[in-house]
Amino acid sequence: MNINVSQPDSRLVLTGLDIVDLTRFRGALQRHPRLRERLFSSEELAYADGRRDPVVHLAARFAAKEAVGKLLGTGVTSWKDICVESRGGAPSVRLLGRAAQRADTLRLGPVALSLSHTATIAMAGAVALILDSKESWEAV
Repeated sequence: MNINVSQPDSRLVLTGLDIVDLTRFRGALQRHPRLRERLFSSEELAYADGRRDPVVHLAARFAAKEAVGKLLGTGVTSWKDICVESRGGAPSVRLLGRAAQRADTLRLGPVALSLSHTATIAMAGAVALILDSKESWEAV
C-alpha cells in the first residue's frame, strides 16, 4: 500500500524502524571524533557517557532519530531536531525545529519509542497517531 503522508488521514498510524550495526557505528565514531557532538545533544551524550558502554546507547539513539525521521516521511533533516530523552522509564522524543514543524503539519500525537540492542546491533521503533483536528495532545 502506498500512503501519501502529505495529506494526513486521522485514522493513520505512522511508524519508523531502524537498525544500526554496532561495529560500523563504533568505527565511524573513532574515525570522526566530532561526530558525537554533531549527532547528539549534550543531554543525550551525558546519558550515554554515564553507561558502561556509551556507544551502544548512542547507537540506539541514532537508530531512534532515523526511525523518527522515517515516521515523519522526511528523513532526518537536522540531527539535533530529534532528541531522545531518558528520564527513568521508557524513552521519549522531543522534536524541535523542522522536525517539530513537520509533526505539526501531520497533526501527530506523541511519538512512542522503543529502543533495544544486542552485542552486535542497536535498533529503534517509533510510532505515532495522526490526530483528528478535534483531538488534542492531552487526549492521547
